[in-house]
Amino acid sequence: MPDANIDHIYNYEPGYIADILRSVKTIAMVGASGDKTKFSYGVLRVLHETGYDMIPVNPNPKLAEIRGIPVVHSLQEIDRPVDMVEVFRPKEELYQIAEQAIEIGAKVLWGQIGVYDDDAAQLAKDAGLKVVMNRCPKIELFRPFWKPRLDLPI
Repeated sequence: MPDANIDHIYNYEPGYIADILRSVKTIAMVGASGDKTKFSYGVLRVLHETGYDMIPVNPNPKLAEIRGIPVVHSLQEIDRPVDMVEVFRPKEELYQIAEQAIEIGAKVLWGQIGVYDDDAAQLAKDAGLKVVMNRCPKIELFRPFWKPRLDLPI
C-alpha cells in the first residue's frame, strides 16, 4: 500500500526539484523519440544542450541514435552510472521501469507530465531514490528557483 504522505502528482518543494536538477549529470530517458515532432525529442534536446549527459532509451532496434547520441534499447544495456531515469512512457509501465531504475542503481525516478503511479513512487522511495512525478524537467529548469546553465558551450 502506498505511503499516504506521498503526493508525487502536484506538491514538491522548489528546493527539492532544484537540488535534483543541480545534482544529476547523467539522465536515461526511457521513451526517447527520434521524431522531432514528439515532446520527448524536444526535452532531450534542451536537457542535452543544457549540459546533461543524455542516454536515449528506445526499444526500436532500427533506432541507433537521436541527435547524434547513441540509443540504448533498455536500461539494462547502459554501461555507465545513471543519476536519473526520466520516463516518457504510459503510467501503466512506470512500476516496471521503477524496478529497472532500482536495478541499475539510479538515484532519481522522474515521471514526465501525465506519468505517475503511487506504487512505483513508493517502491522507488523505499529503495532510496528521489521521486518526481507528473513534471517536466525542461519546464522546471526555467522556474525562478533555478539558474539555467547558459554559460555552457553548445
